[in-house]
Amino acid sequence: MFAKMRTNFIAVFLFSCVSLHCNLNKKTNSNVFFYNEDAGISSLDPAFSKDQSTIWACLQLFNGLVQLDSFLHVFPCIAKSWEITEGGKSYIFHLRADVFFHENETVFGKQKTRLATAHDFVYSFKRLVSPTTASPGAWIFNGKISYPDSAFTAPNDSTFVLRLINPFPPMLGLLSMPYCAVVPHEAIEKYSKDIGSHPIGTGPFRLRAWHEGIKLLLERNPSYFEKDEQGKSLPYLDGVEVGFIESKQAAFFEFVKGHLDFMNGLESSFKDEILTRKGRLRQQYQGKFKLVTGPYLNTEYLAFMLDSAHLSDPNNPLRHLKMRQAIAYAIDRKKMLQYLRNNIGSGAVRGFVPDGLPGMATEIYAYNPVKARKLLQEVGYDQKTMPPIVINTTKSYVDLTVYIQNQLSAVGIKSSIEVSPGPTHREMVSKGGLSFFRGSWIADYPDAENYLSLFYGKNAAPNGPNTTRYSNATFDQLYTQAMQQPNAETRSQLYTQLDSLMMQDCPVVVLFYDRSIRLVQNTIAGLETNPMNNLVLKRVKKVR
Repeated sequence: MFAKMRTNFIAVFLFSCVSLHCNLNKKTNSNVFFYNEDAGISSLDPAFSKDQSTIWACLQLFNGLVQLDSFLHVFPCIAKSWEITEGGKSYIFHLRADVFFHENETVFGKQKTRLATAHDFVYSFKRLVSPTTASPGAWIFNGKISYPDSAFTAPNDSTFVLRLINPFPPMLGLLSMPYCAVVPHEAIEKYSKDIGSHPIGTGPFRLRAWHEGIKLLLERNPSYFEKDEQGKSLPYLDGVEVGFIESKQAAFFEFVKGHLDFMNGLESSFKDEILTRKGRLRQQYQGKFKLVTGPYLNTEYLAFMLDSAHLSDPNNPLRHLKMRQAIAYAIDRKKMLQYLRNNIGSGAVRGFVPDGLPGMATEIYAYNPVKARKLLQEVGYDQKTMPPIVINTTKSYVDLTVYIQNQLSAVGIKSSIEVSPGPTHREMVSKGGLSFFRGSWIADYPDAENYLSLFYGKNAAPNGPNTTRYSNATFDQLYTQAMQQPNAETRSQLYTQLDSLMMQDCPVVVLFYDRSIRLVQNTIAGLETNPMNNLVLKRVKKVR
């Protein structure tokens, strides 16, 4: 079966090379970076960069005002500098004068390209928030601006001004997202709804060819504006080739053969083949390629529905705070990570804010089965009177949920597991139909507010991310205070208070803070990991 799939894959690959007269994707080209995207890519329009596969591709093709370094510090990109005025409500960006869109005669005519200006950011941001675009990234400005015409202005070609209704300190981090990349109006007008297949950006790579589901080919942008510390133009690579093998196991075989330059993450079905229980490469793979891990802003957790209906239901044992706390104390996260994740990640005994961000709560729910049993007794339950609870999850997390079920059973908490397809599970969570459910939160931007916003009363689902419907007036007051605090250190202290306060109320049981895991060929240099797990290729080199 695999041999047949591989034969068909090569046949299509060879046909693409002949038909395009393209040398970019030949395996003999030592300066092309090869990776696989098993999830596929549906669009190359940055306004629709809502998932990792699209974000990774858009990071190669587009730029925004600012960008993040490997430590998640905001630094200049197309904006060379900026000032924040009016108490944090006005951002004035000063743009570079050497940033040009990718050459495309169909879009720009005989001149083939033009300078990216502040007026292009006005256009791009208005497009992002327009109901006509229906971008999933419109939330970035929702509730933060009054009207697009007054929020986004360009006094001249090199000055862009963003005005907010109220201060929002994490704003610069949001502007680093691909949603906020600059696009030329000529391309949108030319391709309309097909713009996702004809991306025109300013990024280090430009589109060479794309056969959806088969191959995506990017080539070096010879006019890219960024240079390295020695003054050498970026990127170093001649191109990037993305394949679309759906099976992670098949992709791993391709990686081992040297046909892929890196792999992101490991399928649970074969992770034990590659990693020891301690999270190290097994002996047969040592020296053949590199294992690179780092903090990943992803918190995995269990959540409780805390709306008025569930809290007032006498048949719902989870309405009791001590019951929820008992569940939190009953889980041995160290063993969970060792046996289910080969120690990739860290057990979460502090707050919801993950490792890698300032503002995390102090230790609160370390494994303590004795305390869990005592809390159950204080609620008035024993093994005979304890009503069973249902843990809702998806197929990918069944092994984790079974482990939790066994842990709860050990302290006298009876439970059953209900498995739903991912889309169904997410819809039921959003609508408030589940009392106890598994969840995860991957950071949209590098600020603890992104995690704490899940517990702000005004963000209650389905219109906001607060899927537990947690409500605490003191929390909301502190949250509002933090959003008005321009000093980062003071704001971080408020974040810690918020995280600690929320965890005491236990709307969630935090399981672990994730780590990114990458397998990288020995020939690859300069591929940095970062807590957002972004794929940044402009400084990558291939060495022999």
